[in-house]
This record gives sequence, structure tokens and C-alpha cells, in this order.
Amino acid sequence: MNLAFPRKPPLSGKGLTILAGDAGGTKTNLALYRATPGNMATLKESTYHSSAYSSIIDIIKQFLAENGNVLPDRICLGVAGPILNGKVELTNLSWKLDCEELEKETGVGEVFLINDLEATAFGLEALGEEDYVIIHEGGAEAGGNMAIIAPGTGLGEAGLYWDGSVYHPFATEGGHTDFDPRTALDISLLQYLQKKYGIVSWERVIAGPGIHDIYQFLLQGKIDGEPGWLKKAIEVDDPSAIISKAAVEKTDPLSVETMELYVSYLARECSNLVLKMKATGGLFLGGGIPPKISSLLQDQAFYQNFLDCDRMQNLLKDIPVRVILNNKTALLGAAWYGAFGS
Repeated sequence: MNLAFPRKPPLSGKGLTILAGDAGGTKTNLALYRATPGNMATLKESTYHSSAYSSIIDIIKQFLAENGNVLPDRICLGVAGPILNGKVELTNLSWKLDCEELEKETGVGEVFLINDLEATAFGLEALGEEDYVIIHEGGAEAGGNMAIIAPGTGLGEAGLYWDGSVYHPFATEGGHTDFDPRTALDISLLQYLQKKYGIVSWERVIAGPGIHDIYQFLLQGKIDGEPGWLKKAIEVDDPSAIISKAAVEKTDPLSVETMELYVSYLARECSNLVLKMKATGGLFLGGGIPPKISSLLQDQAFYQNFLDCDRMQNLLKDIPVRVILNNKTALLGAAWYGAFGS
């Protein structure tokens, strides 16, 4: 898939060293790249548990110390949160980032912050066909705007505006819009989640923790409860990961039921996003969850729920739908932006 983005003038022959980052609520990926006009080469790469650090500055300093303390020419970080005037407070982590502070603390003169879904959009340019699972091929003439949805620790959503020549990625905070129930079961789930969270956004339903919440909601009506092995596994590991894995492997009926409901909600919000952006060029599912449940997304139930909208089936059925398998897409996009888009 060939995507074109607006580029700054070509880099000088010697190129630039870019420190790129993808900072999320669970983990932070950092990498050093050497960017030249025709190439982007990875020099060093590391992953850190975000919650183990009080600031991304601590992670950057550790990363640089581990790699000879050679300062890059630029830093570009994709971060999970809304960026305003070079500042951001991460949505699912108690970090506050500021371009000016990062420049001062690191000694790097050019620091850029972009939303992590915007970074994912830029990263699409670096992907090949092997980096996708195709859910729906779409029509041969598909083109125009594109949309990205990424459920993980949180729920990211972004768009790529097509101007007729190139794509212009842009961030949104659409994951924090209200969950919209349709059925009696949906309304019951809404009421269950309202008691826990108050306002129930789509992030509360289809980000990672939502899987465990749906499971607990469905468990209320089960006389037999949950199997002992699953209960024990949930106590010592990420509940949502355990439940989704059990559903994929079909080892627990309630987990299967949970993920059937989850997949239907994810499909509906995908449909909402595509319609609002008129994303006739394609829908990409990224983040931590879709690659792990790609077999469930390839079942007809996901696509049927995606098409189940108000009178726009003819528009939706021609739209390509893909799952992004490459978990470094946002990191690649941050590097691309640091080199060519900043």
C-alpha cells in the first residue's frame, strides 16, 4: 500500500539522527534512527514499562545512557493524549510532557510531540502487505479519506484527510465520545458501567479494560460462575488478555460470549468512525488488541456488525478494512515525522 504525505525539503546528504518514541499507558518504545533522503535505518531500539518511571525524561536519559549518550539531532514522540501548544498530559498515565522542558532536559534543540494515532498514520508508509490482516478487500476504486482506530490501554482514533494528492493525518479524541446502546442488553451494560465510571465513553467499552468489564457484567447472570482455572489466571495476570485468549482458543464459553459482544461493539464504533470521516479510502485497526484477536475479527460477525448502520451500507461495503500487525507502526511514524514532517 503506497501512501504519500506532505514532505519538507529533502534532507542534506549527511542525514539526521532521530530519537523516536511511542509513549503509551502500558509501555514506551524508543529507537534511534538514521534518516537520509532515501532511507530510514534503525540504529538502536528498547522498550520500557511506562508505569515504572515518573517521567518520559527519565526513560529518554536512560536510553541515551545505554547507547553512548550520543545526542540525536531531533526527538519526536508519539504520545497517547491531546497535544496543545507543545504540551500534553497522557490520558492513561500521570505524565505531563512539554517540548520546551524536553529540549532543556535532554539538550536536544528540536523536540516534537504528536498524537500516537497521528504517528500510527505516518507509520503506515513504512508497512508492507505482510504487516496487515485483510478483513475486507473493498472496492477496486476505493479512495479518499482513511480512518484508524486503535483499542489498547485506551482507545485512539484518527483520520487521514486526502486532498487529491497526499494524505494529511490528524488526531482526534473520538474514543471519549459517549457509548451509544441499541439493545436492552446494551442498556443494561451501560447502567452497569455507569455505576462504576459515571460517564461511559466508547473507551470504557472497547479499550482493553472494557473486556474484563463486559465479562464481569455477563458473569452476574451465570449460576455456575467462572471456572477455577480462569479465575486463578485472572488474579495473577491481565484479566482482559486472559479472557480474550480463552475466547480465541475457545476454552471458556463465557469468554467466548464476552468477546462476541466486544467484537460487535468494536465493529459498531468502526462504522461510526468511518461514517463521520467519510473514510472511503480504508479503515485500519491498530493498537494492542486487534492483532491478538484477528481470528475473531475475520469471522463474519465483525463485518456484519460493521455494515449494520443507518442506510449507508452501500458506502461501507466498498471500504477496505485491515488489521495492522506491526506493533512498531507508531514508532516508525514518529521517526518519519521527525525526519520529514517536522
